[in-house]
Amino acid sequence: MTICEGCLEKNRKIYRLQEDIKRLRQKLNYEQKKLKDGYFGSSTPSSKKPFKSNTQNHNNGGAKKGHKGYGRKSFIENEADKIIELPIGEKCPHCNSLLEKKGVDKRSIIDKVYKGIEKQIYNCEKKRCPKCKKYIKAKPVILPKALYGNQLTSEILVRHYIDMIPMNKIIGMYNLPSSNGCMFEMTHRIAKYLKPAVELITKDYRSEKVKHADETSWRQDGKSGYSWIFTSDNNIIFEFADNRSAAIPQKILGLDKLNGVLVVDRYAAYNKAPCELQYCFEHLKRTVKDLGQEFLKKQEVQNFVNTFQPLLVKAIKLRNENISNKIYYKKARQLKEKIMKIVDSPATHQGIKYIQYIFKEKYNRLYHWVNDRDIPADNNKAERDLRPTVIARKISFGSQSKKGAATRSVLMTVLQTAKKRLKSGSVVEWFKNVLDTISLNPKIDIYSLFP
Repeated sequence: MTICEGCLEKNRKIYRLQEDIKRLRQKLNYEQKKLKDGYFGSSTPSSKKPFKSNTQNHNNGGAKKGHKGYGRKSFIENEADKIIELPIGEKCPHCNSLLEKKGVDKRSIIDKVYKGIEKQIYNCEKKRCPKCKKYIKAKPVILPKALYGNQLTSEILVRHYIDMIPMNKIIGMYNLPSSNGCMFEMTHRIAKYLKPAVELITKDYRSEKVKHADETSWRQDGKSGYSWIFTSDNNIIFEFADNRSAAIPQKILGLDKLNGVLVVDRYAAYNKAPCELQYCFEHLKRTVKDLGQEFLKKQEVQNFVNTFQPLLVKAIKLRNENISNKIYYKKARQLKEKIMKIVDSPATHQGIKYIQYIFKEKYNRLYHWVNDRDIPADNNKAERDLRPTVIARKISFGSQSKKGAATRSVLMTVLQTAKKRLKSGSVVEWFKNVLDTISLNPKIDIYSLFP
């Protein structure tokens, strides 16, 4: 049968158009899926999932031009719930001479008592030594320049930096006569006392056998930023930064070779970590799941997903099974063999080949859990410890400045590390004792007060 050249060219054109339509449909499906689920599919963090277009009406907030401002206010004796006398001795502690009375200094404090908050005025007695000419004054156990007592201060900071309650809500809860600005100025002052402890917490974290790390978005001054978390059984470090570069893990982990394993997702910033890496199987499982959802009609893909995904789930759950170590290691080796058998099996689909490539190329970062039960096959610990920060981000929309982010890094690191280490008692009680100690000796080694 003879086919004319014109008809043949038309058939070729139809074939090309059909291929173009097929390709464009695949691209359209991908874009629609990305709009619905986010760029990273099921691994897309909630903050990155699209839900609505940005509003065009921006309210920058802040005080109006010429506004006088509202700072902290003291109160008089008639407004006080309690007046406390603070006498001092009769003799000069420097030269042992008799002191001359020079009146009192009034110090107004708002503190927490069992029935609520209470306004207190301390009458701090003053005396003068006629011999050495020095003034002696009684001092309450309160931080310098503080309006709030150490009990109330510790409750405020624990509620804000551990319970993640917004500061304006805390002000309303206690009916405090302060603005957000005054409260955060208090946090900046306290962070200066606690900052030296962060370096020692970091040193302890580096020495841990199993370490975890993760990150999520956290805005600073209305601009994109990130909250990094480095956590273990006894330590937790928060670093709020304006970037997601490898400089942050390098700052926390250092450059010297470390023992142990760092459990992470496959983010490239951790590649130069000075220790062994264990990739999170939960993230890999999501990648496999996304492949199956994208190619529902491809039988080869569905067979691969239905066989491979359950093995990854078993690897994640195996560590928590109530079995002896002997049985654990036997099952772990068997799981590894099954995973590697599927990874080495022939495949034609590019999506399957990509996942197989990951498991072949990163072999040394995937099976530490097989040889050591203490090392998990997932990074759920970091994600659980990071979850309260994610909730706080949704409520507070991040930090208002770099200084606020730095203060948050210090206070969350100190308070949440103390929470991890405390075997009994509350963080509020522990932190109140820390503030009392600082009030008496501002140069105290803060880390020596840690549980």
